[in-house]
Amino acid sequence: MERAIFAGGCFWCMVKPFDSLPGILSVVSGYTGGQTENPAYLEVKSGETGHTEAVEIIFDPNLISYQDLVELYWQQTDPTDAFGQFEDRGSSYRPVIFYFDETQKESAEFSRANLQASGRFDQPIVTQIEPAQTFYPAEAEHQAYYQRNPENYQRNAQQRKKFIKEFW
Repeated sequence: MERAIFAGGCFWCMVKPFDSLPGILSVVSGYTGGQTENPAYLEVKSGETGHTEAVEIIFDPNLISYQDLVELYWQQTDPTDAFGQFEDRGSSYRPVIFYFDETQKESAEFSRANLQASGRFDQPIVTQIEPAQTFYPAEAEHQAYYQRNPENYQRNAQQRKKFIKEFW
């Protein structure tokens, strides 16, 4: 099994697109990239810990490739917005692909360059590609949020859905 960590705004909205794909063993909401050990949701949301909300995906590379995951990742975010995603603003919601090795880094960089060259967006692609750091799973109430709180999830995903429909 391999790991991928993607940050693309609210982690509630980043779980569902990956959750049911063949080869995905788990998708966990959590925090990464900051300086506080075992941060809590309200600490991260405040922007004071340096963490970013993210999802950790455990996958079988024989059934789904890292490249496939990266391509799906782009389709869930606004890669031209470095200061948050949709209604979620601030550094804890910035778009980042975290890599575990040079192969993942090269794959993400290649994909980002292709997206920029595609002309799909008229602004620069600003999603960062950074080395993976410690990933802290979020509290239980944030796991599988779209399944347990479908009405609130739908309300929180409106701007994202509109953007995806327009650009993808």
